[in-house]
Amino acid sequence: MDIVLITTVIASLFLVIGVAEPLAARLRLPYSVILATLGILIGLAAVFFLRTELTDALNPVAEAILGLPIRSNVFLYVFLPTLLFQATLGMNLRRMLDDWVPILVLAVVAVIVATLSVGYALSWASTLPLAACLLIGAIVSTTDPSAVVSIFRSLSAPRRLARIIEGESLLNDAAAIALFGLFMGFVMLGVPNPSLGDALSRFPVLIAGGALTGWLAARVAVWVMALFSRHELAQISISVALPYLAYIGAEQSVGASGVIAVVAAGLTLNLSGPGRLPPQAWTNLREVWDLLAHWAGALIFILAALLIPRLLEEVKASDVALVGVVILAAIAARAVILFGLLPLLTAMRASPPVERPYRAAILWGGLRGAVTLALALAVTESFRVPVEVKRVVGILATGFTLFTLIVQGTTLRMVIRWLGLDRLSPLDEALSRQVVAVALQTVREDVARTAENYDLSRDIVRSEAKRFGERLDGAVKRAEASADILDRDRITLGLIALAGRERDTILARVRERTISARMAEQVLSDADRLIEGARSDGRSGYMRAARHIVAYGRGFRVAVVLNRRLGLARPLARLTADRFELLLSQRLILQDLGEFIRGRIRRIHGRRVAELLNELLARRVEMLETALEGLRLQYPGYAEELERRFIRRTALRLEEREYATMREDGLIGSEVYTALMQDVAARRARAEVRPRLDIALRRAELMKQFPLFAELDARAQKRLARVLHTRYVDAGDVVIRKDSTAKRVFFIASGAVELESAGQTWRLGRGEMFGQLALLMNRVRRAEVRAIAPSTFLVLDEDRFRRLLRRSAALREAVRASAEKRGIEPGDLLSNLPGDGVREAPG
Repeated sequence: MDIVLITTVIASLFLVIGVAEPLAARLRLPYSVILATLGILIGLAAVFFLRTELTDALNPVAEAILGLPIRSNVFLYVFLPTLLFQATLGMNLRRMLDDWVPILVLAVVAVIVATLSVGYALSWASTLPLAACLLIGAIVSTTDPSAVVSIFRSLSAPRRLARIIEGESLLNDAAAIALFGLFMGFVMLGVPNPSLGDALSRFPVLIAGGALTGWLAARVAVWVMALFSRHELAQISISVALPYLAYIGAEQSVGASGVIAVVAAGLTLNLSGPGRLPPQAWTNLREVWDLLAHWAGALIFILAALLIPRLLEEVKASDVALVGVVILAAIAARAVILFGLLPLLTAMRASPPVERPYRAAILWGGLRGAVTLALALAVTESFRVPVEVKRVVGILATGFTLFTLIVQGTTLRMVIRWLGLDRLSPLDEALSRQVVAVALQTVREDVARTAENYDLSRDIVRSEAKRFGERLDGAVKRAEASADILDRDRITLGLIALAGRERDTILARVRERTISARMAEQVLSDADRLIEGARSDGRSGYMRAARHIVAYGRGFRVAVVLNRRLGLARPLARLTADRFELLLSQRLILQDLGEFIRGRIRRIHGRRVAELLNELLARRVEMLETALEGLRLQYPGYAEELERRFIRRTALRLEEREYATMREDGLIGSEVYTALMQDVAARRARAEVRPRLDIALRRAELMKQFPLFAELDARAQKRLARVLHTRYVDAGDVVIRKDSTAKRVFFIASGAVELESAGQTWRLGRGEMFGQLALLMNRVRRAEVRAIAPSTFLVLDEDRFRRLLRRSAALREAVRASAEKRGIEPGDLLSNLPGDGVREAPG
């Protein structure tokens, strides 16, 4: 075929892609529906002009369109990795982990249920073998929820819901294609009725092999990209190669699922890329992938739609009935999951609640598209599949896809309107009126100043001011009419606005590079958690999310166990360093929110709400400072190094801004500016390197670091090390309870504790001891001690502590100082002990 003609056809398809998006917006239809419709029309037009006798002038173009080398491998090896990989790069993985239960249910469990439902329904209604019926079930189980996601976003639906659907779309395709490969193998081998147990037993192997392949490929790619830190185009080029090599390696070399490999590679790059690549390079990489995925998604829809006339050439009346069976079985299976299993998981507190209208929208929005057609095409191309099976698979998959696109796709927005999802709640409606009134008042003041500065005609100013005043009066009256919002609702709206402001501040700090790229995604995830917590449960939800930010997560606890049991210190060191940086970043952000509350929040919601929000913000700051103080006490030098690093990065940002201003003012030329910026970039690269945190714990080495044990000779230290016991506690654990009997003394090897007694609070850190006063005074403990960081203690019983106290003058001095700090006369504690001359072994 002439290369000029093929190039012309492909360029024309890009022209169609450019027209489809504004056309979809104009017709208020999903973008995928418009693409599929245009593709079908192009295919039908090509067939018409090729067969008509009206003219032969367009025959070469029609032949070029129908003769495009569109094979299933083009979809599966070229377009599909691009779409899956870009979807993983755009995901907020930390927030999706909060909703992993409904995502897995909708993706994996729903795919299996749909495959089995459609497969057995077809097996009952047709003469096809069970393996072929299950193959069709796997093909039609892939969903394309982009339409419903885009509509939900335009309607300001809960972010959590859109996130669940996005996660479903990614894992749904992966699970369905893995099942497709499984049943395709049975069909090609001629196994008519495969054992369900044998089929499902191979499923985990496909998943695990693909995940491992994708993870290894991404780790190697990230390592190579980090070596090319100054060559942005090279980094982007490597990222383009990654999903294809992972897909081909898993499919051809390992025999696992290539789709799972691409997903695993994208997830790995999503997690590790921001911390290993320069921020601007990561941003540009994401933009390149957004464009590639836009083109791939559009082309796969158009090219797949071109195949529809070919796939429906041999349709029979009985096939229409089977299409109906597929439609009913697929919708019924999805309804069982959405209205049966999902509410059950919510009742068990394993899943967030999804309201019934949204579940109905998800049910009707489960469109099928290009992936379904591509899988069907792969079946029709295989010479090892029986002819009748190929024919039925092509017709059923195409018919079901057309139903979802033409019927469900064109009516989805109407269904959403019927469900009431396109209307603001009464609370949001009342808020919008108040916001408009406050905004117009501010605009009036700014317009008046502008008119005065530009010395405009008084008549014009007076005329426009009158028109604007009428609009302002109307806005104020409408706001007063809806001023009966409950204080509880005002607080909720204020918290949502405050969390939104926090998110905007984070983005600004990331752009300024005050917050590192390593921490950017996590602090943004925490801001999203605050927004969703406030929206769902008001003040309690907001504070629950705030406590989650400073709490130690499951990953941290696992790292602690690995360090204690196996001696693996690196994961714990990395997570501890991340926690340091996260808390410092959060403290920086919270400092900017007070002015927002005193300004915008107070003007919209009133003084009382503003005061309450200030109190909640103060509680967050207190929780943050407590967590940060615990780490400072645990690693005092490291906290100082991180703060120095923050100051250096801030200074570099200001220096960059000054050079840019001088260049804009013409004070320096481009050559000088380039040289200065290269120098700043080199210093910034050094400043971006985070200082190393050493958390290795050895009992003998720890004893040497304690000033209390420094004066003991080597033999005495060795004997003492044998009788000291090590105890580990997590943050928040109570170490000593009030009114308990004093039998032991604790020396803090790492971590920090908070001691509370008689309404007073003291914090102790590494190298200090507690529990000695109650023991020496022979009374029950009057203080409660709680760990404020994961801590390691060296514990000594009463007898050995008293012996050590007689032995060590430094220890007696420490006991004396702690007693004076607590307001206790130290002479009463030490009066019954001999002097320094006593030489009793501590053991």
